[in-house]
Amino acid sequence: MPRDTRDAVDADADGPLADLADLILNVGRLVRARTPEGPQVVALTETERQVMRVVDLYPGAAPSEIARRTRLQRTNVSTALRSLEGKGMVSRTATDGRGIAVRPTERAAANLRVLRAAWAQELAVILGDDLDMVRRCTHMLSHLEQRLTADDQGNP
Repeated sequence: MPRDTRDAVDADADGPLADLADLILNVGRLVRARTPEGPQVVALTETERQVMRVVDLYPGAAPSEIARRTRLQRTNVSTALRSLEGKGMVSRTATDGRGIAVRPTERAAANLRVLRAAWAQELAVILGDDLDMVRRCTHMLSHLEQRLTADDQGNP
């Protein structure tokens, strides 16, 4: 859940953590701007991208879990899932009881491979071969993502 605005005002807006957040948002935007387009890539909306990330990371997740992990409204997740199913990116199957499990399709896996290869190529040109720095940065960002997701559940 978003924190109270008063908490944000009390935080150090000029400090290194604010700088990090700003850079993460901008770098994500810049990488996305270099994402390939064309017949080999399935075009997705921002909401569909968020949903696909969770579906890829947690195959078999229920729509309610996807909504929680993306911090999207359940109705927006349902709309995105219908669209993604129409694009051949996800399959939904019934589980025991009334549950639904959402899984990525082979088309989604192929799409993700194309995107990841293009992103890796772009970053290789910019970052060169300093893979130790890349691994440290990836570790830190992964830790941050896990903690932000855990915050939704009240976990440390």
